[in-house]
Amino acid sequence: MSKSRKAIVSVEGTEITILAHREQDYISLTDIARHKDPARTDYLISNWMRNRNTIEFLGIWESLNNPSFNPIEFDGIKKSAGLNSFILTVKQWVEGTGAVGLISKPGRYGGTFAHKDIAFEFATWISVEFKLFLIKEFQRLKEDENSRLSLAWNLNRTLSKLNYRIHTDAIQAHLIPPEVTPAQAAITYATEADLLNVALFGRTAKQWRDANPKLVGNMRDHATLEQLLVLANLEGMNAELIHMGLSQGDRLTRLNQIAIRQMRVLTASTAVRKLKG
Repeated sequence: MSKSRKAIVSVEGTEITILAHREQDYISLTDIARHKDPARTDYLISNWMRNRNTIEFLGIWESLNNPSFNPIEFDGIKKSAGLNSFILTVKQWVEGTGAVGLISKPGRYGGTFAHKDIAFEFATWISVEFKLFLIKEFQRLKEDENSRLSLAWNLNRTLSKLNYRIHTDAIQAHLIPPEVTPAQAAITYATEADLLNVALFGRTAKQWRDANPKLVGNMRDHATLEQLLVLANLEGMNAELIHMGLSQGDRLTRLNQIAIRQMRVLTASTAVRKLKG
């Protein structure tokens, strides 16, 4: 179970920690409670969890988002909620029901964390005004993240297009006889483009279009950052292999092997970054 520190936002002078967990955003309930009473954060969270409305909300959220949720155990907890003797900790809730919406994290940046849906509900219980400011800062954070991802994607797309020019120049110099018609040249270009498509994506452009008739654009428009980076590398490498006089079949084999190695490295690096946040 990976939990990594992702970001901190400041909401009305209170720093709120956000984690990347299960590829979702989890917000610190401990930090939210600190806004109201820094000395009694655990007490505030415990009181919130004793509330019958809270239990019902948590149960509905888990039912919608967690296929492993235990509804039988949940019913037993719900029946006890509201009694003077009723006490429920995050650990009891998670262990009893298999819940995933709440987690406890030890260590320097530890505390109780909740999926953003649940965290916003807790923030409402603490302060409606504070909740609205929290949502605003959270949205700003997500917009910044999306902007950075878009910039990285566009950069790799640009690199791919620049390398494509190198690639087509090599085709012009070594694969297209001087007297071919423009239509014949286009066929050669398309063949070489599909050579890269098959080496990286495992299919030609037409095969991708036939399999994805509802998508707009081509397979490269829907490629991941990692695939675009490898594609840019393959275009430059194919140009060099063309200059070396290798046949199309030999180039396809080599480029496919290179694509596999590079994708393994890049996807492994991406997985490590997600674990570290």
